[in-house]
Amino acid sequence: MKITQHGKYLVQLTRLVAFNSFLVREDDGFTVVDTNMGGSAAGIIKAAETLGAPIRRITLTHAHIDHVGSLDALSQLLPEVEVSISSRDARFMAGDMSLDPGEPQDKLRGGYQVCATTPSRLLKPGDFVGSLEVIASPGHTPGHIAFFDHRDGTLIAGDAFSTQAGISVTGTLRLLFPFPAMATWHKPTGIASAEALMALKPSRLAVGHGKIVENPVPAMGWATAEAKRRIYGSDHAPQKVY
Repeated sequence: MKITQHGKYLVQLTRLVAFNSFLVREDDGFTVVDTNMGGSAAGIIKAAETLGAPIRRITLTHAHIDHVGSLDALSQLLPEVEVSISSRDARFMAGDMSLDPGEPQDKLRGGYQVCATTPSRLLKPGDFVGSLEVIASPGHTPGHIAFFDHRDGTLIAGDAFSTQAGISVTGTLRLLFPFPAMATWHKPTGIASAEALMALKPSRLAVGHGKIVENPVPAMGWATAEAKRRIYGSDHAPQKVY
């Protein structure tokens, strides 16, 4: 597992070039954001030990297997650690694959994993996990969330954006790395979420797949405009997140 420090608080943990989880440094230790694919638990713990701080919290952007794949193993090794995810995607982790009546009735895509771990905390927009504010960003999944660190402007966007094979909004196909697009539930909602995340004016964009981007707002704007053109034929589209 490759360990890369970005600024004072963010550590990127990368497996197989394109699959990321993160450690976010707090005064009491680390928050893990996403647990990566299965088999990552030991590497995540070793990274925290190498960096000299304990893991205090585990939080998840969404319930796809490449983000929750090591949750059960990590939770077994760290049974006292808080585990959190959005209340919406927590249902997928429990095996409930139904859509709510008010949600777009598109097909759920991507690999969802039923987890033995029961989250100890269910998140809603505006909550904080340590220093990270929970930001609603549905589209890739119905309950997808991002995390914004107000201390330095870092946005951990999960799969709302990808930077592997070029920056893109969830649902925008990149032939050299098509998996996030193929796993996206509802593209128009993803575009609306991308606009909401861009409005935060982050200083740093960290994503589930690909490199971290510094000063990312222009690139995020380009990617959002491209996503709109592909779906709507122009840069203009509804901006409301349902």
